[in-house]
Amino acid sequence: MANQTRDTYKYHFKVGNVIVHGGITYDLNKRENEHKNSGQYTVYNGERLYWCYGHIVQVDEVVTRESGLQWERDNGF
Repeated sequence: MANQTRDTYKYHFKVGNVIVHGGITYDLNKRENEHKNSGQYTVYNGERLYWCYGHIVQVDEVVTRESGLQWERDNGF
C-alpha cells in the first residue's frame, strides 16, 4: 500500500464559549461525535458543562503529526 499523506487538524472542543479539550485529528466530524458520545463533563465555575452539547472549532491545519503532538504538549492537552 502506498503511503498517503493525511491532513491533520488542530482543534478545540468547546461547550458554549469554554474550551474543555484540545487535540489533533484526521477527521473532525468523527472526533466531534466521539467527544459528544463520551458521557464526559467538565466543571467550570461550579457548573457541569456536558460534552454532549459541545462542538469542535478547527484551530489550524498542521503539516506533520509530530508538530501537532508538540502543539498538544505545549498547550497542556
